[in-house]
Amino acid sequence: MTDTTRLPLHALHQEMGGRMVPFAGYEMPVQYAAGVMAEHLHTRAKAGLFDVSHMGQVRLVPRAGWEATALALETLVPAAVLGLAEGRQRYGLFTNAAGGILDDLMFANRGHDIFVVVNAACKAADIALMQAALSPTTEVIAITDRALLALQGPEAEAALSRLVPQVTGMRFMDVIEADHPDFGSLWISRSGYTGEDGFEISVAEGQTEGLARALLAMEEVLPIGLGARDSLRLEAGLCLYGHDIDETTSPVEAGLAWSIQKARRAGGDRTGGFPGADRILHELAEGAPRQRVALRPEGRAPMREGTALLCDGQEVGRVTSGGFGPSVGAPIAMGYVPTGLAAPGTDLAGRVRGKDLPVRISTFPFHPHSFKR
Repeated sequence: MTDTTRLPLHALHQEMGGRMVPFAGYEMPVQYAAGVMAEHLHTRAKAGLFDVSHMGQVRLVPRAGWEATALALETLVPAAVLGLAEGRQRYGLFTNAAGGILDDLMFANRGHDIFVVVNAACKAADIALMQAALSPTTEVIAITDRALLALQGPEAEAALSRLVPQVTGMRFMDVIEADHPDFGSLWISRSGYTGEDGFEISVAEGQTEGLARALLAMEEVLPIGLGARDSLRLEAGLCLYGHDIDETTSPVEAGLAWSIQKARRAGGDRTGGFPGADRILHELAEGAPRQRVALRPEGRAPMREGTALLCDGQEVGRVTSGGFGPSVGAPIAMGYVPTGLAAPGTDLAGRVRGKDLPVRISTFPFHPHSFKR
């Protein structure tokens, strides 16, 4: 892993028995001593702490008012930025001229700026994209002195509120800035990547270990690695960039049309104006030729990424993510098939090690979401 970057908590991960692997250019813990299954189930039952400091954090600071910055960002994403209330966060997508997805992201209206979190593997390209498009109205600041932690699970609020009591008043997709006497300014959103209630916490790099140790000292909190993070998000039916969504998939195909608000759709106040709008607006109106679908293999054999999906012996699609769902107790997967085969209950086959095994189209999520609305 000589070409990888170490996270601020690298030594703590090693101290806790984390098995480190290369991921998106970083050394990341894939699991700890408890193992992936135990970490997954603990997050569903109590609370898990994830180090997601590899993600890109960016501040968009207005030069000519918040509205100008919001409208400028709307030239890159199909989401409505302008209508986002202060103290709220939204999911968005950078799209390309062909209507494909360059990256998915979270953006928050903090009044004085827009705080953006992007995927690690895409962050250099994303920052360059924003700098090129937004510079006349906005200062694009790539944050290099803060880490990012995620605390997820039904007991996440109880744990974090011991340190930051005001989180009890937050609902899903709220954002706050809180000052802590020991850990400084904490930028907190009530969101995450597991389907569970929880929080993402941006913290100054020098205060990260102290905050992590304070949370891990709590009985309900365990450290969680990449392995369980992947199985948790798969059960929740959430996409992984570069696998379930990429530059060839449109938001409509990916089942992400919900992230395009009415204002940006046909007949809206600010229809189109984002890259790939012709294709995306057409698919919103007429449907897409293929769809991302939930898949339930009928046996015990997982159908992993790349597995061919067949109908009457002919390949019709591919699995994009797949594995065993610990909370479901069975293999689960997602992938793309023609829209005519996407209805729940449709029976297909997946080719696993040369054998065609039955798989049925199901519905998302595989495990219910537990967000605090």
